[in-house]
Formats: sequence, structure tokens, C-alpha cells
Amino acid sequence: MSDTIISEPGGRTRAVPLHAWTPRALYIHIPFCTNKCFYCDFNSYVVEGQPVDAYLDALEREMERTVRELPPETIRKVFVGGGTPTVLNPQQMKRFLEAVARHFPVAGDAEFTMEANPGTTDPAKLEAMRAGGVNRISFGAQSFDDKLLAAIGRIHEARDVVNSIAHARAAGFANLSIDLMFGLPRQTLEQLADSVEKALELDLPHYSLYSLKVEENTLFHRLYERGELPLPEEDVEVAMFQHLREKLGGAGYRQYEISNFAKPGFESRHNSTYWHNEPYYGLGAGAHGYALGRRHLNVKGVQAYIDAAALGLPRKETSEVPAQEAMEDFMMVGLRLLDGIRLANFRRQFGGSEAETVFGPVFEKLCRQGLLEKFGAGDEAGYRLTELGVPLGNEVFGAFLA
Repeated sequence: MSDTIISEPGGRTRAVPLHAWTPRALYIHIPFCTNKCFYCDFNSYVVEGQPVDAYLDALEREMERTVRELPPETIRKVFVGGGTPTVLNPQQMKRFLEAVARHFPVAGDAEFTMEANPGTTDPAKLEAMRAGGVNRISFGAQSFDDKLLAAIGRIHEARDVVNSIAHARAAGFANLSIDLMFGLPRQTLEQLADSVEKALELDLPHYSLYSLKVEENTLFHRLYERGELPLPEEDVEVAMFQHLREKLGGAGYRQYEISNFAKPGFESRHNSTYWHNEPYYGLGAGAHGYALGRRHLNVKGVQAYIDAAALGLPRKETSEVPAQEAMEDFMMVGLRLLDGIRLANFRRQFGGSEAETVFGPVFEKLCRQGLLEKFGAGDEAGYRLTELGVPLGNEVFGAFLA
């Protein structure tokens, strides 16, 4: 694969694959939450007693050093995740968003998303978010069954979701999304169906629907190891996923990615950065970034991040991404999109390399099994999941690992 040569501070140069370019997307991590949910393995900490203002100081220092090391072009997509970014009070929110605007040239028509928990977005906070450029909010609803919410460690109730959506709309937000979960402990298909009905009554432009994954270092994992986590049977979870697809599809939502449904024009543009294997800035405690052929992971702990940011970029580790690994990533994340991957995009990212040369036997096997299909011709040619392949996506993605 062809390389290009870039200059680094001190007059050094190094070869960088042509698939690496300056990011147009920005992820920022706010690691604070009101509480820790039982299933959550994200880098998050209960906000009470945390040095939030010192963290925002450190975050701005990372912004300053980041743009000095890799000057940004126009940013088209911003995503503020966590944790729960909306635990910041209105003054902290204003300060944080002003810092983003000072250091990153965010386009006027950029998608600017912030994650939120129901009940954490009062009018003053929403006003600060709007003034700071946020134009899309993703609420973690998870369920509309109050007993299930309590069972998974959420502290909001179903009515808080409805009220939060109403407040956001009143503040001028139209691009709204909620997350729902399925496969929860003791959850029945009927309970899921009821939550889907209530979610659709909100008439939102976007829905994300995730199955529960029991991750290490969570309360649910400890219960699972002890045989004390009563999860639905696999056939029930499959039926839940099929029900979600049918109900949202019937309501006019397009399943554009395995876990995401949207009305036309409201697909998540920031997440498309990951699905297309494109570079992005990643800032904040525990954040990942991908730029110039390298991935980095930041220091995770709040105080450890603050201390590291006082000395330089708060990196825990940085690694070069070998061409083969980048190609595998391209296939695994790109095939999550129901439109699939384009062979021409693969050539553009990887200096003229042909996906069918690199992965020919894998394509042949998956097509023979009926899990993938080839479509189009010329620059529009590519591969995508079949209807049979959508619920078996993880098997498809894993087939591309060397």
C-alpha cells in the first residue's frame, strides 16, 4: 500500500498510510454521572465530590495541545458523551462549550450531539446548550417500564423521558434521539412491545436500540458469574430484535445500521465516522482518538487525567494501526451499515488496494452462506448484509479478523 510522508515537530518525518487524514469529527468525554448503572462499563464516575471544574480546566489544556499538535480543519461532527454530560450545571456547560468553540472551528451546519439522561436537562441548561452550539440530544431512556428501570440501576422514571423530550422541544431542539435496551433481566417480549409503543408515541426522528451486553467490571457481570442474572432465552431476544425491526420499519423509520433507525435525513452523522472507519479527535478521560494512522487511549481516572493534562497530552497509550488491521476495521464497522461497504471507498482509503484481493475468500464464504450479498457496479459496487445476515452480524464481522 502506498504511503505519504508527513513532517513532525523537530524536523522528523514518517510515512503515513493514505487512509489517514485530518479528522473532521470530534468526540469529547465528560465522565460524570448521577449514579452508576448496573450494566455500565463506560469510563464514568458518580459526580458527587468530584473536581468537575478542575476537570474542565484539564480538558481545555488537552484541547490547546491537541490543536497545536494536529491543527484542525473545519469540524463537521461533534459528539459529547460520557458519563452524562448534562450533569454539568448551566455555568459549567457554558464554560465547556465556549472552550470547544475557541479551539475547534465547528461548521455552522455541523451536527453537534450531546448525550443526556432524562431529568438532567432543565430549561437553563438547555438554553446554555443551544447557545453553545448543541443541536442534537440523545437521551438514555432504556425502557418505559419503571420496574425494569429500577432493576438495571436507572434512577429516572418513564415520565421523566416524556418530560425531558417536551422540555427539549420547547427549548428549540428538533433533532432528538433516545436509546432503548432489550434482553434485560426478566424482560418479556410484551414489556418490550409496550416500551416500543410508548417510544413511538414521542414521534422522534431517531431511535437507537441495543441488546444488553454483560460486561466485565459491572454489577451485572458479578451477578452473572454467580448465576443470579435471569436473562431472557436466546430465542426470546431474537424475537425482541425482530419485533423492534418490524415496529419501527412499519412506522416509517429506516434501519440504516444494525442498532439504529431514523427518519430520512436524521441518521447520526457522528457515528457514521466510526462506521466508515474515518479519523476523529478524542478528548477527555478515557477517550479514544484515531488520526494520522494512530490510535490513542487517554488516561482514565479523573484525578489521574487532570494530573496528566498538566504535563502534556494525557495519553495512556498510543499505537500505530497496521494496514491489515485498518482494513479489517473497515470491513467490520462498515458492514454494520445496512447499505454496506463500497469497494471504491476501500480503494480510496487504502491507496488502491482491492478489498476483493485482500478478503476474497471471506466474501465468497459469507455469500455462499447467504449472510452477505454483492450489489452494484463500478464505483457503486459493494457488499452488504442480507436479511439472514442482519441478526447474525457478529459472526459476519468476526470472519474478517485474520
